[in-house]
Formats: sequence, C-alpha cells, structure tokens
Amino acid sequence: MKKILLPILLFVACIGNSFSQSANVKPGSTIPQFKMLLTNGKYFSTADIEKNKPFVLIYFAPDCDHCIVLIDELFKKIHQLDNATVMLVTFKPVPELIGFEKKYQTSKYKNVKVGTEGMTYILRNYYRLEKTPFTAVYNKKGKLAFSYKSETPVNEMLARFKKV
Repeated sequence: MKKILLPILLFVACIGNSFSQSANVKPGSTIPQFKMLLTNGKYFSTADIEKNKPFVLIYFAPDCDHCIVLIDELFKKIHQLDNATVMLVTFKPVPELIGFEKKYQTSKYKNVKVGTEGMTYILRNYYRLEKTPFTAVYNKKGKLAFSYKSETPVNEMLARFKKV
C-alpha cells in the first residue's frame, strides 16, 4: 500500500505546485514558451518576439462583447503602440479570425500579430484565465510590467505603457 500511496502523493504535490506557480504571475515574470497559428498558416512563437522592444499581449475571443469594445478602442489609438509588438491571441479556430482581421485591417500593421493558440491553452493556463479579455504588457527586457485580468481601460493602459 505504501508503494502505491507515495507516488500518488508526490504526483498530487507536483500538480499543486505547478498550479500555484502559474497562479502567481507577477510583475517581473517572463512570458511562457508558446506558439500561435496565424491565419496565413505560419506560426508566431515566443522566439519571434522582437528583442529589446516592449510587447502587449491581449488574450481575447472574437465573439466576446467585452473584447470587441477593447479592440475597437485600441485600434482607434493603435499608433501609440507602434514601438511595440502587439499580439492578439485567442483559443478560437483560425476561420473565426479571418473576419476579425478583415474588420480591423490588422495586416496594415507590421507590429500586430493575430493568431490562435488552439487547444494547447498554454497562455490561458499560465495566466489562469477564466474570462476574456486579458491584457499583459511586457517591457523591453521581456518582463511583465502590468496586466489586466478583466476590462482593460485603454486610455489607462496606454498611459502606463508610455512609462514602460
């Protein structure tokens, strides 16, 4: 019985530890290794994030009303993020992103990447997301500066971004 119980307890302890680590995403943390599929069939991954440049990650759903409000406001002021990489990531399938990209004309912006992490849920699990939208802003060193786990006030986010 002890031979069976010990491995089970170790497994439960490891699982609990991994959940507690991902729940504590704090300023100074780095982004986890991930990749997202773009609508052109290519992948964009952590390794593709430009070095020495801040980046903004927005986890969204193209059919989420709160996300649409955020994205509408953001694209009115998107040029304030010209010196950053902007990653719009979802878990929805690529076909749902095609209309989104057309609506916001994301291909006009070299610094904006739109894609899906699919069912890997790496980012979703890392940030412990239960709803969308979620916004994380990273500084030039790739360290988390601040994040919003719910509604993202665009004006506030952009003002804070300028200080990053």
